[in-house]
Amino acid sequence: MIYQPEIKPNQPQNDIEVRHVATCRLPTEWGEFQMHGFEEVISGQDHVALTMGDVNHGEPVLTRVHSECLTGDALFSQRCDCGPQLQAAMQAIQAQGRGCIVYLRQEGRGIGLINKIRAYQLQDQGMDTVEANVALGLPVDARNFVLARNILRFLHITDITLMTNNPQKVETLQDAGINVVAREPLIVGLNRENEAYLQTKHDKLGHML
Repeated sequence: MIYQPEIKPNQPQNDIEVRHVATCRLPTEWGEFQMHGFEEVISGQDHVALTMGDVNHGEPVLTRVHSECLTGDALFSQRCDCGPQLQAAMQAIQAQGRGCIVYLRQEGRGIGLINKIRAYQLQDQGMDTVEANVALGLPVDARNFVLARNILRFLHITDITLMTNNPQKVETLQDAGINVVAREPLIVGLNRENEAYLQTKHDKLGHML
């Protein structure tokens, strides 16, 4: 049985206005990207998008909407598959020569870094990722993907091929106004430490793994 998180497909999400701040070159192991900085107008929270190649010529753009994971992206944690997914997305864009990564500062599926550490503590005691959030009185998924829509609109990206294993994310992005024309899986990063975590995402959150 698939667990339905608090943010479900077809559930409206609040609009969050963002403003573009600056764009610069970002040379990486996977080629040179353009990095675009954005700020939420009300809160000042920052987000970024990486683009490579011409993303405005009308064909669907290979895209990853990636939520920040400090532990996985920067500290190389093996508790999740976030870091390997980000790297695989950048590599896929390099191979195609064209694409976009929307990097949203929504740590821990939107609960924040400290709450994520609290949830990890409960997972160390035997809970799974869903049970830990519920025990803390937190939503299982509090991310707002209207942010991604607004960033993509600024970049004049209308149609995307979404790199994700989560069909609920496809539906949620479509409901937010993003035309997802296809889905590309990102099945990477499986290891002994995250095997149970990935199984929970499959069993309770409907991820296609």
